[in-house]
Amino acid sequence: MMRWWWFGPFVEEAELARELEAMAAAGIGGVEVASVYPLSVSEADREAGGFLSERHRSRLRFAAETANRLGLRFDVTIGSGWSFGGPHITDETAARRLRWDVREVPTRPFRIAAAQPWPGDELVAAYIGDGSEQEPPTRFDRLPVRDGAVQVPAGSGPRTVLLAVSSPTGQNVKRAAAGAEGPVLDHCSRTATEAHLRAVAEPILAAVPSDLVTAVFCDSLEVYAADWTPQLPAEFHARRGYDLLPDLPLLHTRGEGSERVRADVAMTLGELYEENFVAVVREWAQRHGVAFRIQSYGQPPGPLSAYRHADLPEGEGWGWRSVTQTKWATSAAHLYERPVVSSETWTWVHSPSLAATPLDLAGEAHEHLLLGVNQLIGHGWPYSPPDAPAPGWIFYASGALGDANPWWPAMPELTRYLHRLCWLLRQGEPVVDVALYAPSRDAAQHFTPGTRGYLDLWHATRTHIGEALPAALREAGYDYDLVDDTALREADCSRYRVVVLPFVHDLPEETARLLEKQGTVVTVGGTVHRDGWTAVADVDALLPALAALVPPDAPTTHDVGVVHRRAGGADVYLVANTGPSPRAFTLRPRDAGAAFERWDARTGRAHRVELRDGGVPLELQPYEAAVLVALPAPDPGVPAAPAIGPVETVELAAGWTVAYGDAPDARREVAVPHRWEDDPERADFSGGATYETTVVLTADRLGGTVLLDLGPVRTASSDAAGEAGIRGKSFRAEVDAPVGDVAQVVVNGDDRGWAWAPPYTVDITGSLRPGENTIAVRVLNTGLGALRAATDLDATVAAVTRAYGRRFRMQDLDRAHRPMSSGLRAAPTLRFVRSRST
Repeated sequence: MMRWWWFGPFVEEAELARELEAMAAAGIGGVEVASVYPLSVSEADREAGGFLSERHRSRLRFAAETANRLGLRFDVTIGSGWSFGGPHITDETAARRLRWDVREVPTRPFRIAAAQPWPGDELVAAYIGDGSEQEPPTRFDRLPVRDGAVQVPAGSGPRTVLLAVSSPTGQNVKRAAAGAEGPVLDHCSRTATEAHLRAVAEPILAAVPSDLVTAVFCDSLEVYAADWTPQLPAEFHARRGYDLLPDLPLLHTRGEGSERVRADVAMTLGELYEENFVAVVREWAQRHGVAFRIQSYGQPPGPLSAYRHADLPEGEGWGWRSVTQTKWATSAAHLYERPVVSSETWTWVHSPSLAATPLDLAGEAHEHLLLGVNQLIGHGWPYSPPDAPAPGWIFYASGALGDANPWWPAMPELTRYLHRLCWLLRQGEPVVDVALYAPSRDAAQHFTPGTRGYLDLWHATRTHIGEALPAALREAGYDYDLVDDTALREADCSRYRVVVLPFVHDLPEETARLLEKQGTVVTVGGTVHRDGWTAVADVDALLPALAALVPPDAPTTHDVGVVHRRAGGADVYLVANTGPSPRAFTLRPRDAGAAFERWDARTGRAHRVELRDGGVPLELQPYEAAVLVALPAPDPGVPAAPAIGPVETVELAAGWTVAYGDAPDARREVAVPHRWEDDPERADFSGGATYETTVVLTADRLGGTVLLDLGPVRTASSDAAGEAGIRGKSFRAEVDAPVGDVAQVVVNGDDRGWAWAPPYTVDITGSLRPGENTIAVRVLNTGLGALRAATDLDATVAAVTRAYGRRFRMQDLDRAHRPMSSGLRAAPTLRFVRSRST
């Protein structure tokens, strides 16, 4: 699927229909409508109205009907921008935080009026402690509040007063559409959630009948610093068994007991978010007959098990060795038996916009699939009016994955490939040996206002566990699911063969008792232990201890990852090389079958694989993936891999001509390798060019398989071509391909398909004939040149900012000026391959 950005949301029916038809033709399975900031200053657009206007609602209905006609899934975000909120949210329903007013005071008695400097401010409590700014108090006592004033008694020395004030955070909806501006709602308040559903979600489903909507969607939670909700003191007492207000200063200062209070507050906020937002939205969705899809992580501190209230868990973030948000979601999907689990894929892919290639997309997709994902939500497709200057409207951050990309004609090849893999990874059940305990209480103890990741339970948990432990597990051949206290209590965890407790100090007693019943437990570091549990000091000691208890499932090598599912009597392994170097190795699955087949997701073909030295020999090109299927018996209908005999190669280095797509009649001779940008007139060219040559062949050469090999890939250093490489969440395949950037091969008029990922070879058997043959290679590059030449873009952004305020900043546009290399980067060769039988 694609996230479909509607800017404004100023959209027209003709263009909506065109874009949906283009997506369907490219093999994209559906859309998720996301209404974001305007990119138009047209008076007509202003007058027609923005978010939830009559025009907007009619366009939603039209798009849903068109998608339905085309067989596309149609999801819609029940809000604009993120996080949920808008003009319907008041001071009473807005996200709130604790604001601390700290002041050293004299020894005389006095009173402090409980003033309200900002609308919505409310004094929660007041405290006093002996000490000064230089010698801070070690404890605080609560002060009385009478007649709207804090009563400060006389003292005998330096004192500090601490006022805890509940304030609206002031955060407004990010990237809001016109008419959707307003505060972010309090996700811990059922009243706030229901107000949003009435004001936004109800009108959307009134405009688009639920039978046209597959799911409603909530993006990741980014409610910054929202560490308070009015009902927190009462709920805290009911859930934790003691009063919060006497200990409230421990959220501001570090003192005895602060770790317990911080963890208990985070747990209470997480439960309130779960019960008053996630569960409420799902109940609403069920009443309307639609599924609920959510990225349930971020702030407020949503626990992993909050996903049990979602129909479709979703994550984001690539990195198969790491505890990403995607792993947070797939773990919950496995625990709560959600067969489909998605990820926001290609967020920040090869920044800036229009720089990404199909190889980048496939390489990052493999990372998500290795994390357990089986539904990809592309980020994303920007709606663009037909009269917008090239390259059209784009999102403020990469990627822009629509048909403005010159390489788009190759997209159906990529979508077929990804559809096959996603379908395959929905079959049967995941094979996951390790339950990795999410030490949420330990993680929450470090929550500190004003720091990165404050209140983000996923982020704090990942930081507490570290990078080394999950990487060691995956590289050794163990897959894992994260489990939290609620999952151990409510979900079926019997599938796991061992539970690993990473650096745990604060383990609830109920959880400890559950783990004692669970069976095999290994603690890594930490201070928690029980009789019968295996304890190791660090990550280095973990793997030998695990191996003595549970053999690894499918160990590999270097950058090669594996994800395993079992469907009936078959074991399915997706094996992906996630690095820029070729890898040759032997895969030795623990659960070896009597017969193995290798399935090619690019072609849909399969062949038998013979075991060697107790395993399956594999060679994977950079960023290449293979599917291995272990069966209880051979399938006689599946052929063996052909035995390779002599290979003859003929280099096609001479006799080439080229014609560019914008001047098809201006064909000229070129020498290969050939780079478009060497021609000053083509320095910013985004588009295509067709190379042609002729080759004379004798009949005896055509008796076997003939491949057109466009050349090898070469590792590109991370700072190649003047860019920083993989930066943050920006995925880039770190190789130089032999074509820039995809190639379609046509032989004697027969379309033989596309080369878009290693190995860059195309089977042209059957299209060659004795005598003269015409070989055409149509090369398409990225839209980076068009982005670099987009002189109107800065003016458009400036005009929109003047009209609507600063809602976004275009990011990484300076990277559009890095050097490009389009064209045939290597001399192709013909490879004549004969089987041993011929």
